[in-house]
Amino acid sequence: MDTTLDCRGLACPGPVLRCKECVEKEAPKTLSVTVDNQAARENVTRFLTMRGYAVEAVEADGISTLTATATGTAPQPEPAATRQAVDNPKTAVFLTADTVGRGDPELGAKLMVNFVNTLPELGEGLWRIIMVNGGVKLAVAGSPVLPKLKELAAAGVSILVCGTCLDFFGVLDKKEVGETTNMLDVVTSLDLADKVIQI
Repeated sequence: MDTTLDCRGLACPGPVLRCKECVEKEAPKTLSVTVDNQAARENVTRFLTMRGYAVEAVEADGISTLTATATGTAPQPEPAATRQAVDNPKTAVFLTADTVGRGDPELGAKLMVNFVNTLPELGEGLWRIIMVNGGVKLAVAGSPVLPKLKELAAAGVSILVCGTCLDFFGVLDKKEVGETTNMLDVVTSLDLADKVIQI
């Protein structure tokens, strides 16, 4: 059975939640999803790909139509769908700003550089870095911590960057590290982490 979803105008994580409900209830062979922003396009594409669909996108006048076709391969686990053994706890770092603390913005920016550069000290427990609000600015071109974040990503640390936030600040096309994500992934990640460090 083929299904069509019109997700225009839905705020994050609305488009992904509608796709999730459809896939779980109907398991369509072909699914057509219409979205009206780049963040939703990336989030829906990633979600459907992980659920075993091949996704093609056509864009016209700011509207994206995503056609997803079931590949017959087993779905991949969602980013936050597995928990490691208790003897290898997972730490999530939740970055809500591009500075640390309140007071002087210049000092706060320097402290954030120091903080990110020190994250490798968490060792194998560092599982995921989640960026929302002003924190997404750390993942875009020109960020002073971009080299360190790329190094962490290459070492296997998962980096999730809020698509709605990137879109709000007008830097969606400037993201250079991490996966564009949605609030469903954020909430699930925070729930599954054994420890959360919030800045």
